[in-house]
Amino acid sequence: MALDRIDREILLAVQKDGRITNASLAESVGLSETPCARRLKRLEAEGYIEGYRATLSRGKLELGLLAFTQVRFGVHDRELSDRFEREIQAIPRIVSCHNVTGTADYVLTIVARDLEDYGTFMRDVLRTLPGVTSVESVLSLREVKPDTGLPLL
Repeated sequence: MALDRIDREILLAVQKDGRITNASLAESVGLSETPCARRLKRLEAEGYIEGYRATLSRGKLELGLLAFTQVRFGVHDRELSDRFEREIQAIPRIVSCHNVTGTADYVLTIVARDLEDYGTFMRDVLRTLPGVTSVESVLSLREVKPDTGLPLL
């Protein structure tokens, strides 16, 4: 189903504030509460909204280091890639993983307390994962634009 202007406004509003009340949401998009709630439920049921979650503070949690890590494989074997992908699902400090084109096979986003903690993680965990033959990291010095959600193009 195609999204109309109101659907898009609802999506933008709940993306900005997942705890917005139905009354506030309805007012912000110019609907009464019942039709607004119906539209929101439909958007959830159709999969436009995959879930709701809180954004946690890395600083408060003492996770001051953010690394973008390129992982390369020496052998490109489907079974090895599948094992790698299964194993990284269980590692909480890997907050995202993308199979990419280019010189790397995967790009990971990893959090750590500090450089020493990250070095230990690299040595004891990341470099021991199936298929990994090369790892290159880029460390974030400062976040310029945080993840504010998806644009509705």
